[in-house]
Amino acid sequence: MNHTSSNCQASTPYVSSFVISDTEMAGMRITNLQSATKPAQGAVHMRIKTSQSPGDRLSQSKSMVLQESDLPQKPVELKGENMNMAKISDSGKKQRKNWTLFWTVLTSDQLLFYKDKQQESAQKAGSKTDVVQLGGALIEWTTEKSSRKNVFQITTHTGSEYLLQADSQPTANKWYDAIRTAIASSTKADGGFSLRRSNSSEFLPRHSSLPGYGSASPNTKLRNPVHRRSINMFSSSKLKHSASDSADKNGVKNRLKKFIIRRPSMKTLQEKGLIKDRVFGCHLLTLCEREGTTVPKFVQICLEAVDKRGLDADGIYRVSGNLATIQKLRFIIDEEEDLDLDHSQWEDIHVITGALKMFFRELPEPLFPFKFFQLFVEAVKIKDQKQKVQAVKELIQKLPKPNHDTMKLLFSHLQRVLTYSRKNLMSTQGIGIVFGPTLMWPELDGGNMAFNMVYQNQIIEFILIESQEIFNLDRK
Repeated sequence: MNHTSSNCQASTPYVSSFVISDTEMAGMRITNLQSATKPAQGAVHMRIKTSQSPGDRLSQSKSMVLQESDLPQKPVELKGENMNMAKISDSGKKQRKNWTLFWTVLTSDQLLFYKDKQQESAQKAGSKTDVVQLGGALIEWTTEKSSRKNVFQITTHTGSEYLLQADSQPTANKWYDAIRTAIASSTKADGGFSLRRSNSSEFLPRHSSLPGYGSASPNTKLRNPVHRRSINMFSSSKLKHSASDSADKNGVKNRLKKFIIRRPSMKTLQEKGLIKDRVFGCHLLTLCEREGTTVPKFVQICLEAVDKRGLDADGIYRVSGNLATIQKLRFIIDEEEDLDLDHSQWEDIHVITGALKMFFRELPEPLFPFKFFQLFVEAVKIKDQKQKVQAVKELIQKLPKPNHDTMKLLFSHLQRVLTYSRKNLMSTQGIGIVFGPTLMWPELDGGNMAFNMVYQNQIIEFILIESQEIFNLDRK
């Protein structure tokens, strides 16, 4: 009996140790453990915080149960798809937003942009237009940076910002989820990054939960003496400033006040040429006043180019030109650089027509002003043909002169397009469908988009058919 009793006592440490480990894995809290007897070699051992070991949390064993967030996620690589991209910041320096269609490829840690699919296939050195490093990046949906739909923003750890957009919501969601997974995977592999705000030199801490980064608990902060010193420095109740510091601050404030009072007006800066208004997105009346005309010069040179070499082009105004080239043309116009549409880079006439349509679409107020929209709708509903022509003619005569003259020049040009309908395969109905939503839209869309589109097309088609009578073109 004594022998049996001694064997039981000798095995007690083994039993206690295994019971403790199993209890921990089950998630139960152990409140007290007496460890008078040292466990034998080979036992499962766990150090428990007691009153004799305050703050010794780092020595505790980690849980053997993995959380879902700790499980490795394999990034999804997307091989090639057309996506619209605009780089709005380069290492914190703001850039002009310029949407361009790129052949986009996602790898495990990079986002690659090519001009087209053939450029990717070539795999030549420097063939990539842009490379976005995803390690430490941030991705988020945005509706403030662009009026387009399905836009999300990627901010790299260096402060560069990219906007990506797809016309299809499912496509945008697919790329968003895949890029987010790649960011998480590559960031963990690189040990975390700091993210810099685009408009400052301040770095924001990121991925504090990753290995190598302290937790957000108070105990973790207190263990870091450097961090503790910084807290104590800024948490002091009184900060002492010398009299010279206060004087310097007052001097800066006074200089700023004087500068604000003496600053030149926007009109003065524009007159001196220090601030230049753009052509695209400028109000029609403002643009014509600035240029000293009643028809914008850009509209004139585009119509002249189409008259010269595009009237017989198949699908003129219906076929879309290359978006990147159209944006390049727009940039030149906005910068008021010399433009020669006879140059070989503008050889594709659909680029010129695409830029012209973009100009009308980006007007703050359309060519048919907002307050005239419903009036034109009511006029086109008139049954009697003569009364309808007279009503539309009177409305057009009431338009501001830049709107009237631009409209007259445009519709007389579209009449010439129709004379080549056998070659360009364009009809009055086709032109109405193209220019209806381009030249007129309501100020407030009350959910009747389809209803408005029907009347938009009908109004443009009717004015085109009756343009000689409405604009007195036959008396020219």
